[in-house]
Amino acid sequence: MSLYDIMTIQIENLFFQYDESPLLEGVSLEIRKGECIALFGPNGGGKTTLLKLLMGFLKPTAGSILVNGIDPSASREKMGYVPQISNLDRQFPITVLEVVKMGALSPSLFHSYPRNTHEKALKMLDKIGLKEIAQVPFGSLSVGQSQRVLIARALMGDPEFLFLDEATASIDPTAEKHFHALIQQLKGTITIVMVTHDLPTQMPYIDQFFCIYRQMTPYSPSEVCDHFAKGLYHSPIKGENFYV
Repeated sequence: MSLYDIMTIQIENLFFQYDESPLLEGVSLEIRKGECIALFGPNGGGKTTLLKLLMGFLKPTAGSILVNGIDPSASREKMGYVPQISNLDRQFPITVLEVVKMGALSPSLFHSYPRNTHEKALKMLDKIGLKEIAQVPFGSLSVGQSQRVLIARALMGDPEFLFLDEATASIDPTAEKHFHALIQQLKGTITIVMVTHDLPTQMPYIDQFFCIYRQMTPYSPSEVCDHFAKGLYHSPIKGENFYV
């Protein structure tokens, strides 16, 4: 049995709403171990909410989510998460190395660092090509550098799953090239789920695309239309087109 034969995330008939208005309706999907998955669609369609449900930070209104056969909240130590850069406090006085080391904090060790964390963090920074700025303040980095540092932090705990929320938003072409090279290096060794609008450049390594707009429509890479990349989507609910 190959790595890709193992089903690792299963969602069945999921519904979610914050208030009275449903945000996600009847979502079902299966993700195999080692796959790279892209969630795309219009703003407010439920992509980030689905990511939070997969990580166990939100509970479904109805339906079920299983990660490795159990509730997502019980699998959180096996997850790495990279949030949107715009949600971070870049004024917090902390170095690049300290940010990466935070990814190794262990609740089971009373929020202390395991042995060799310092050396592992330096190796992780070397892997993403930023070892030379280990002692630089994190808040002074470019958006692209910050994103790579956050990926390094997410990988410090040797996760089985990596969740990325708009990881290529607002980054320069050089940083984007580094990002894609890193994801292709990780592909097959870790299950990756990313929220994205950047479809064309991610096409070569994505196994499945899912358009999220309350409901979910799956697409293979060959089925993703050129106009999706321009922000025009087919609505899986009413059949109309709409822009982000």
